[in-house]
Amino acid sequence: SLLFCLSLVGGINIVGPSNAEPPPRPPSPAMYQLDIVLKKGNTLAIRDRTGTSDPYVKFKIAGKEVFRSKTIHKNLNPVWDERVSLHVETLRDPLYVKVFDYDFGLQDDFMGSAYLYLESLEHLRAQDVTLDLKDPQYPEQNLGSLELSVTVSPKEADVRDSTMLLRRNWRRSSKYQSMRLSDVHRKAQLWRGIVSISLIEGHDLQPMDNNGLSDPYVKFRMGHQKYKSKLNLPIEQFDFHLYDEQGGFVDITVWDKDAGKKDDFMGRCSIDLSLLSREHTHKLDLLLEEGEGVLVLLVTLTASAAVSISDLSVNMLDDPHERLQIMQRYSLWRSFHNLKDVGVVQVKVIRAEGLMAADVTGKSDPFCVVELSNDRLQTHTVYKNLNPEWNKVFTFASSWGSKVARGADSAGYCQTDACHVPLPQIQNGERKAYALKSKELTGPTKGVIFLEIDVIFNAVKAGLRTLIPIEQKYIEEEPRVSKQLLLRNFNRVRRCIMFLINTGCYINSCFEWESPQRSICAFVLFVIVVWNFELYMVPMALLLPLAWNYILIVSGKDTRQDVQAVEDLLEDEDEDFDKDDKDSERKGFMNKLYAIQDVCISVQNALDEVASYGERIKNTFNWTVPFLSWLAIVALGVATIIIYFIPLRYIVLAWGVNKFTKKLRDPYTIDNNELLDFLSRVPSDVQVVQYRELKLDPNPSPNKRKKNNPG
Repeated sequence: SLLFCLSLVGGINIVGPSNAEPPPRPPSPAMYQLDIVLKKGNTLAIRDRTGTSDPYVKFKIAGKEVFRSKTIHKNLNPVWDERVSLHVETLRDPLYVKVFDYDFGLQDDFMGSAYLYLESLEHLRAQDVTLDLKDPQYPEQNLGSLELSVTVSPKEADVRDSTMLLRRNWRRSSKYQSMRLSDVHRKAQLWRGIVSISLIEGHDLQPMDNNGLSDPYVKFRMGHQKYKSKLNLPIEQFDFHLYDEQGGFVDITVWDKDAGKKDDFMGRCSIDLSLLSREHTHKLDLLLEEGEGVLVLLVTLTASAAVSISDLSVNMLDDPHERLQIMQRYSLWRSFHNLKDVGVVQVKVIRAEGLMAADVTGKSDPFCVVELSNDRLQTHTVYKNLNPEWNKVFTFASSWGSKVARGADSAGYCQTDACHVPLPQIQNGERKAYALKSKELTGPTKGVIFLEIDVIFNAVKAGLRTLIPIEQKYIEEEPRVSKQLLLRNFNRVRRCIMFLINTGCYINSCFEWESPQRSICAFVLFVIVVWNFELYMVPMALLLPLAWNYILIVSGKDTRQDVQAVEDLLEDEDEDFDKDDKDSERKGFMNKLYAIQDVCISVQNALDEVASYGERIKNTFNWTVPFLSWLAIVALGVATIIIYFIPLRYIVLAWGVNKFTKKLRDPYTIDNNELLDFLSRVPSDVQVVQYRELKLDPNPSPNKRKKNNPG
């Protein structure tokens, strides 16, 4: 089954149609050496509360970071005097210079950027360049300048230079590329069916806790596939892939969850799949060995078309007769036949170019792993080659998942080069070069991979498939605690909240008559909608932004979020900071601590605000303040009578007219929310304790008297 919910990676450089021979590789173009001296900055922008900044500079070419300077702390006129030599294949791509203010534990602040157009520079002569920094969102703002010295030297390309191209830039990211690929090196297997397991219940289990109960959960294992149930055994269902046509064993263990110490073993059992018939659901009552109790399961074995690997010469979709049969199999006329069989995905892994050198010899032993949900297929290894050719065809019974192509080195260490391809945006039969990304899929790395992908599916089945839970990934990395990840998620939540706040401010501006034309239009629209409102208008209103944004996209005015802005949000998560900055980090530790403290205070106050209003609603109904509770009774009684006798349409209309005309009737009125104002008079639980009167002790003991009167 296919699922259209994938992250986007743009393909580049259409090489040719599927039936064309690979074009001959062009000769190596001339190379250029850039010798850049980052001299200093002048009157840079203030980004810290102390009236200074901690600036550092990044260079990017063609979207790839090629240099990062050291951080100069507390200086708006920093002197770096750093030199870097870069090799580029063309001067058409400008040098993109960005300046940031380093914030320990927080997202670094943007201080400005500029472009240096390399084609405008003279060759073989050092030229002094002054770049005026600008913010694209506020181009009129002066953010200071940078002084550089740049020398462009034409140079004939040779293999060694191509291999070592931008080696310095990738040294930092290679730290993340030493992860073991034991699961990738496991021999690629082809699954022949699906084992569907439903955990129904467990009964008569052994009590493991002091209260005579347990907190049980179950672990399932079949080969390298694993699944862990939720606590206390709720009904849940999951699938394993069946690789052996003869069946196999599912090993099951039951555990008691203990917080703060090792979980207690409660028993084990197993299922021999070779004893179960296919295409039939079996109810199994399994007695636990080495323990007490019974597990109740429903197990179904379903045959399925296997995934496959073949050479380019053996390709079923290139055969017109077989392709026609597959197209008929997933035609709209067969939309309700075998709903689980949604489509087929065929991936041709052609070759890769310009990969990163992983060995000390300047070479690598690359192979490619293609993943689609829980299916994982692997090519052969091409030894000592940075431009490998595989020419393999992978075929999947698609589950509407994402397709990831990963490169790895056969020495057992992952190069973490990957591209994530969204299935719904694939053009069938189109051969493309996909730029490789880092393991986290957030930034570029070295090399490209050439793929040709065909996706054939039934749209009705795919649509129905999106309404059921997505297939769980059985092999996933354990989550880790990350300061950068925590900050990134905090910023994502803040962006969502700011969108809601800005929307509320925009609506409120209509009530405040900041723009008379806008307020008049909003008032007329409000009256028309309320007077003619019907329930069908709710989904119709949700259709309007979808249709409007689609029209903008078709007309070329894409309103979707800027990808570059998201990349800037994510890029610092992948980077380590230079060792040279550690002493400076210690010096500015208190300033960074204050910044973190501000964030924590904001979160703390927001949580207090939410909790307080929840407690105030509860205390209104608890008669904590009798006067306010009586007042609520009167208000609710009046509201009940009004709504009973007056249609809701008229009440909403009267409320809207009042909101729109309040500013016209009294231009100096202060807008307020009557319900929140009422709740602010009700004490929260913390205030109830603080306002509670203590009882006097009629007979205080001599010891207490001494404590209260120490003098």
